[in-house]
Amino acid sequence: MNSRAGDQAAPRQVSEPLARNIDTVMKRRERDVANENITEKLAARMAGFTGSVWSILFHGFAFGSWILINTGVVPLLPAWDPSLVVLAMIASVEAIFLTTFVLMNQRRQARMEEDRAELTLQVSLLAEHETTKIARLLIAIAHELDVRIPEDTEIDDLTKIVTPENILQEIDRKRSQ
Repeated sequence: MNSRAGDQAAPRQVSEPLARNIDTVMKRRERDVANENITEKLAARMAGFTGSVWSILFHGFAFGSWILINTGVVPLLPAWDPSLVVLAMIASVEAIFLTTFVLMNQRRQARMEEDRAELTLQVSLLAEHETTKIARLLIAIAHELDVRIPEDTEIDDLTKIVTPENILQEIDRKRSQ
């Protein structure tokens, strides 16, 4: 059904459960941001600025002006740092602080990524568990209705309980080969 712009909201492009899940994740993300302490917020902002073109432009202008004025290339003001030692010290101290902010932000992002990976793992394990139960149920129904199950169905693999420990042991086994 087509509607004119403004008559009603655009129809969803995803299913209702998926839209609900997206809303839940977005609300969680907003809550996490709201619960960040001041240092985390400051680190995120500083890291965001440091990684932007505005930071490059600002530093290029500030350091370039400092160098041009203090080396006498542009004699707008008298040189106050002809050996550029003060500039080097400022740049070094700034690098220490910016590096710290970037590392704090990376730690924050790693925590968020850990949470997402944990959620993905839990959802995958739940899906695997449910799929195994469904496969067992379908096989039971097929037996009850005397339906022939094709030989290439790999029933044993479909109905085997998969545990995280078994998966990790197999990964370790493969790595050691």
